[in-house]
Amino acid sequence: MQLATVIGHATATIKHPSLNGWRMLIVQPLGVRRDASGDPVIAVDRFGAGADETVIVDSDGQGAREYVGDPKSPVRWFVVGIVDETRSK
Repeated sequence: MQLATVIGHATATIKHPSLNGWRMLIVQPLGVRRDASGDPVIAVDRFGAGADETVIVDSDGQGAREYVGDPKSPVRWFVVGIVDETRSK
C-alpha cells in the first residue's frame, strides 16, 4: 500500500468489460516525504475520491481483480481509502 495524490480522472470509450461502471483515477504515488515518487498510474476507485485528495492505493494485482470481481481483469492499482487530512486545533 502507498499514499498517492489524485491528479485527475481517466475516461475510456473502449475498455475491458471489468472496468465498466468503475471510476478511474489518475494518481501520483508519493514518497515518505509526500513528494512525487515515480510516474502517475491509473487506479480504480469506489470511494469517490476527488482532485487533490490523498488516497491509499494498492498494486496487488490479485487483490485488484478481486476488487472489480473479474479474475481476468487487467486492473492493477485500486484505491483502498481516502486519507482524512482534517486536523483539530
